[in-house]
Amino acid sequence: MFTGIIEAVGEIHTIQPRDGDVRLYVKTGKLDLSDVALGDSIAVNGVCLTAVELPGDGFWADVSRETINLTCFEFIKQGARVNLEKALTPQTRLGGHLVSGHVDGLGEVISRHGEARSERFTIRAPDELAKYISHKGSICIDGTSLTVNAVNGAEFELNIVPHTIQETIIGDYKQGTKVNLEVDQIARYLERLMLGDKAAEPGSKGMDMAFLKDNGFA
Repeated sequence: MFTGIIEAVGEIHTIQPRDGDVRLYVKTGKLDLSDVALGDSIAVNGVCLTAVELPGDGFWADVSRETINLTCFEFIKQGARVNLEKALTPQTRLGGHLVSGHVDGLGEVISRHGEARSERFTIRAPDELAKYISHKGSICIDGTSLTVNAVNGAEFELNIVPHTIQETIIGDYKQGTKVNLEVDQIARYLERLMLGDKAAEPGSKGMDMAFLKDNGFA
């Protein structure tokens, strides 16, 4: 588990193809690795990866074909800057929100413009994730815990303050940039719970208008 508070910006130093998937070497910059052991989790752009080697100035991690297909690792290049966060502990301040490191889908930056000292971004989410994104709710973008400022269909707006621009890779975003999205866990689990016994039925995926009407919600 993570908090979505980025601890350092690292760099993809090496990408090694391995029988259909890849092994990455991530240089971790100012991230303190003194308390990281083999097998520990580190979020890289919001993707929970396992440290399999710790040479000193970074870590090696295996990235499965599943992860490549579902995240921005499909497009990652050597030299790319990445957001980094170590897994939380019982002593960690929960300054953001609970983040699992499991990406739900890819978003796309639609626009960016200055607003006083902040930057305003519009992101388009996949249609199937739109129902989980709410005004003033939490969302995780490339591992960064952020507050949704406005919602319009599958598009939502974010107001990014100077500190976040400086301490994350969000400052690199431009129109067309693809980003990893993780929606709020509470919304995701609430949908599943509301299915009740129907959750055990084969083919049960989630709620739609027919389900809501059949169960008296609409």
